[in-house]
Amino acid sequence: MKLTVRLLSTCFLFLATTSSLLFPQDKAPAKPLTIEAIFADGGIGGRGPEALKWSPDGSRLSYVQRDDAGDHGQLWAVDAATGKASVLVSEDKLASLAPPVEKIKDEREKERLTRYSVAAYHWAPDSKHILFDSHGQLWLYSLESGTDVQFTSNPEPTDDPKFSPDGKLISFVRGHNLFVRSLDGQKEKQLTNDSTKNRDKDKKDNDNNILNGEVDWVYAEELGVRSNQFWSPDSRQLVFLQTDETHVPTYPITNWMPAHPNVEMEKYPEVGDPNPVVRLGIAGAGGGKVKWIKLTDDTDTYLPRFGWVRNGVIWAEILNRAQTKLDLYFVEVSSGRSRKVLTETASPWVNVNDDFRILKNGKFLWTSWRDGHTHLYVYSFDAANPLAADAKLERQITHGDFEVISVDAVDEDAGSVFLTANEGDARQQHVYSVQLDGSGFHRLTKGEGTEGASFAENAKHFVSRVSSNLEPPRMSFCAVGGDCNPMWQSRDVSGYGLTPPKFLDFRAEDGTVLHGSLLLPKDAKNKIPLVVYVYGGPAGQTVSKAWDSTETFHQLLAQQGFAVFSVDNRGTPNRGKAFNAAIHLQLGAVELRDQLAALNQLLDQYPQLDRDHMAIWGWSNGAAMTLFAMTHSQVFRAGVAVAPVTDQRNYDSIYSERMMGLLPEGVKAYEDSASTRSAANLHGSLLLVHGTSDDNVHMQNSIQLIDALINAGKPFRLMLYPNKTHGIAGPKARTHLFHMIEEHFERELMGK
Repeated sequence: MKLTVRLLSTCFLFLATTSSLLFPQDKAPAKPLTIEAIFADGGIGGRGPEALKWSPDGSRLSYVQRDDAGDHGQLWAVDAATGKASVLVSEDKLASLAPPVEKIKDEREKERLTRYSVAAYHWAPDSKHILFDSHGQLWLYSLESGTDVQFTSNPEPTDDPKFSPDGKLISFVRGHNLFVRSLDGQKEKQLTNDSTKNRDKDKKDNDNNILNGEVDWVYAEELGVRSNQFWSPDSRQLVFLQTDETHVPTYPITNWMPAHPNVEMEKYPEVGDPNPVVRLGIAGAGGGKVKWIKLTDDTDTYLPRFGWVRNGVIWAEILNRAQTKLDLYFVEVSSGRSRKVLTETASPWVNVNDDFRILKNGKFLWTSWRDGHTHLYVYSFDAANPLAADAKLERQITHGDFEVISVDAVDEDAGSVFLTANEGDARQQHVYSVQLDGSGFHRLTKGEGTEGASFAENAKHFVSRVSSNLEPPRMSFCAVGGDCNPMWQSRDVSGYGLTPPKFLDFRAEDGTVLHGSLLLPKDAKNKIPLVVYVYGGPAGQTVSKAWDSTETFHQLLAQQGFAVFSVDNRGTPNRGKAFNAAIHLQLGAVELRDQLAALNQLLDQYPQLDRDHMAIWGWSNGAAMTLFAMTHSQVFRAGVAVAPVTDQRNYDSIYSERMMGLLPEGVKAYEDSASTRSAANLHGSLLLVHGTSDDNVHMQNSIQLIDALINAGKPFRLMLYPNKTHGIAGPKARTHLFHMIEEHFERELMGK
């Protein structure tokens, strides 16, 4: 349900301008802002570079730069020592080695690759070779000779390829099993060979129930898992997660376009359903019997993170189904013996993240919001015998009224940790450094906006990506402790007449400060119709100092005479535990009270806003909030709900149970939040939108609401996008959708 996600430091787009550009970003001439321009390929700012990666030796920063349509592109690299850019792989060769995702016809696969930032290429440990993933077939490219060799040619595609640390082997997943192949491509070992055919003979879909080293949908979406297989430091073993989905229910996703529609069954655990059963396996690189690791007798748990402490010892996290307790285990591989070395408990839930880092000399980093905010802690353990004792808390190294968003890099020799945080302003994010002893906390760069960074593995250089409300992303190449030099900036958008938003603060009923933003038409007069844009959930903010295409659409609405307002209610992220967890067991109610409280204060401050002509709209969780507002208040004349959850029991187990609790105890909370149960109270003109192939928030949600609205005698408008997924992506679909939204507001608020 999370259309808005936190920026990840490994996925930033940029292009070096220290040498000639492959596709120059010309200054855009002054012209009207249009929906076609906003949602065209590249948008009004231009298409940024893709697939940013550092070579393992930290000497080069590589990226793919394409034209706006994605048809033409090259692989470039910036030399860390000189800051100069050069072409590594030409356009002709890249077209076959790493074709653009736009060439993929399957909308679900296209969204998986883009949403989860699936890498199109991988540096070899020697920093002299690159492994390309050409839509499931692997090619090995030599930078020295400029030649490529096809590494795999199996009709079944490969997934998640990984070099062994010594660079001699490559592991990958094919057909739900784990394989290893030597770098010369001659020797291939199948490490697992699981089938559920003989486990449950009554089931007809058994072949796809056991996943070895593969990431399933719910772990990818709700636990942020991107890989489930990892090499040991000595390249002799792999630890992997086996996922058994035998008892996970399926959801049918129908392609209605052929003469005879076809159906794909998606494994998807809803609230209260059986979850995937998982266990860790240790496989030898040369094959042989898999050794299985047992950490707990409770099979109804999550295993969101694991890896290697050192050769012979792995670590793993176990999260209980209620998501209130996270246990960290160290495991001796040879014996299977394990020890729980740390337990993190929290009410109402524990956050899972990627901030755990094993350091030298028996220490590791750990983040927790135990003091009310997400902060960074250092623990120690016995490096010689990791299972000898529990981990010991050494110190908390960040403090204050702010959130650590991510741990980006560690320079152990210098004793420095680099992280992204929102210190000083929850509407911004910047990159900071702090010493492992807790001293020296400071920002690395200057300026306003929302920033993220991608660091070299040696933490000596990084790329900073910054954007603000009126400025699309700009990039700088930085040396830690040195200068930052401009690298790339989007096309100039000053000719579009964008208006800076007003940042305002309001008070919730309990006195909590709520951050809001307001866009007013330049020629503001009395009786200005108001559009409220809402997300309202724990996955993202709407009030931030960052560039966003949806906000650009709001700029267009402002140019047409609308005011646009957003407020981040309690329950949205990056404001601390109490703020984030205020919605527990009561989705919708707290958020709406905060939205209406802020709206009333806004109307008092700006009497020119027309309180009789107001609309609300949102996507995903924002769509659920839109429906809740239109069925639990009478202040909005119109609303647009795109891909809404209409009953949290329809959504996946991990997300909904974290927010709303387990069944049957939480049944009332689920019923109270369901818009299907309050459909008879709909007030205002509703436009309901859904993609028919949405594998995240299933179209089932809108179908159930449609039935409830019909039974209640409530008129509404409906738009379905054939085969489109949760993001309803693509210039044509987006242009069509946002024209519908624009026309809905014009008709209902302006009488056009």
